[in-house]
Amino acid sequence: MKKDERERFDALLGDVLHELPPRLHTLLEESPLIVEDYPSRELLEELGMDPESERSSLCGLHSGTPLTERSYLHDADMPETIHLFREGIVSQAGGWETWEDEEGTGWGGEKKVREEIRITLLHEIGHHFGLEEDDLEELGYG
Repeated sequence: MKKDERERFDALLGDVLHELPPRLHTLLEESPLIVEDYPSRELLEELGMDPESERSSLCGLHSGTPLTERSYLHDADMPETIHLFREGIVSQAGGWETWEDEEGTGWGGEKKVREEIRITLLHEIGHHFGLEEDDLEELGYG
């Protein structure tokens, strides 16, 4: 990703973070938010994804033990983290330029990228609270 696109993305992420409720800010202080252009080859392989064709398909990842599964035994676990991947999010949004598909649905542009950043961030925060993929889909964060 080019430097200007990275800066554009990070500014939108800053806006999204600014709008989150204080309780989620507290969570993000405890769980580092790591933003990268794309996941590493090793991470994709670990997830069973093809590093060549699926590099831009992963938007985010929560790693760690969800609150609903924690006990005193988890004190020694590695700290949990939330990863956001710029390329995956921009791709999911339809790119930086606006366009319409064959059905006339609008895609791309800053508004869609910002919306996808928000959805992805809330999706990964949902995993922190123990929500499964089906739960997140029902809430509109799938």
